Amino acid sequence: MSQSDACPRTSTRPYGQAVAYTYTVTAHSHADPDAVFSILLRPGSWPLWSRIDAAEVEVGDPGDPQRAGDIRIFRTGRAVSHERIVELITDKQFAYENVNGPFRFYRGAVELTRSHGGGTDIVWSAHFAPKLPLSGPFWRWYLTRFIQGMADGLARHAEGSRH
Repeated sequence: MSQSDACPRTSTRPYGQAVAYTYTVTAHSHADPDAVFSILLRPGSWPLWSRIDAAEVEVGDPGDPQRAGDIRIFRTGRAVSHERIVELITDKQFAYENVNGPFRFYRGAVELTRSHGGGTDIVWSAHFAPKLPLSGPFWRWYLTRFIQGMADGLARHAEGSRH
């Protein structure tokens, strides 16, 4: 399992020109892509394999699979994150945007690839721009570590799941 911090780049967004940052982390699961993808779709499972304390959805049951357009609400300590699922490609990609919090924009994606040796290679990445000037390097450092733990937890949990 590895991680890499990418260098900041400039991006033009509806909010004007902002310095954008990226991160990419990787993990490997012995589970097949369909098992990993199934877990990503059920926000109620996220507290079981991550540092997230609680998960809710705006509509429906957090144990049910979600679809593109659905909004998930995650609580970690006092922090609350609202994320909208923006793209789903069955067993391959799960993309989302943060719709509140300390970012001008934040778009993350979990890419799943069947590994040649069996199982699934997981690549979790995002690009974002923080609202607070000069806080980008901190957020990249923090999110790289936090999301690496998420990817590792997802990989392990999928190995033990019977979706």
